[in-house]
Amino acid sequence: MAGEGLGQGRALIVLDTSAIFALLNRKDPDHERVKKAFLEDRGPYLVPVAILAEITYLARRRLGYEALASFLKELEEGKLAPEYHPDDIARARELVSRYRDLPLSFADAMVIAAAERNGGRVLALDSDFKVVAREGTITVLP
Repeated sequence: MAGEGLGQGRALIVLDTSAIFALLNRKDPDHERVKKAFLEDRGPYLVPVAILAEITYLARRRLGYEALASFLKELEEGKLAPEYHPDDIARARELVSRYRDLPLSFADAMVIAAAERNGGRVLALDSDFKVVAREGTITVLP
């Protein structure tokens, strides 16, 4: 499975759409803060497959072809590692149910599930991640 063995026992950073978008968009108010958090870790950085359609759509639509191509190149070169595990579906369902009063999407829940399996670190800007972090299963960066 993608992501297995990549960190050799250390906590990996799982990226959310919000963080990837801020990294791609130099005009984003959170760009420098997210970039700093990203550069402070040697990677690899995990990208749940559940967010791939979301980020590629947003990159192309809001930032243009060059941003999309840059993201895809990072995936191709292995700097960003697609991540999926079958158990994440059940955990995502549990999270979406438990936090039904939040704007916690399926994609966000899959990010959380992947983070929980890989050391708990999530690079995200959405406030719903901070609410879930109170459980103690994830740490939200930056």
